[in-house]
Amino acid sequence: MRAAVVRQVGPPDAIVIDELPLPVAATGQLLVRIHDAGVGPWDALVREGKSAIHQPLPLVLGSDFSGIVETAGPGVTGFREGDAVYGATNEQFTGAYAEYALATAAMVAPKPKS
Repeated sequence: MRAAVVRQVGPPDAIVIDELPLPVAATGQLLVRIHDAGVGPWDALVREGKSAIHQPLPLVLGSDFSGIVETAGPGVTGFREGDAVYGATNEQFTGAYAEYALATAAMVAPKPKS
């Protein structure tokens, strides 16, 4: 899958588009096929290494997203394959600038129909 990866902190050209393996949903996670990802000022802070949250490198930028559930990991209830969802990826607020992302199920909600 293609993703916007930061391997070292720095200016915008620190972001590279790379091919990564498709992630696998672990306990409490959803694997989401990303349709849209939000861009916020915190993404620049993460890229520059200035975030208050520890985010080890390499990382995929992006937190806010909408998409379709591909798989639900063990222990996840209330979501199934094909559900339209939106939310934030995880407690590190990374991973959404990719074709697929892992999301903590507790940080995701069903997408409203309108």
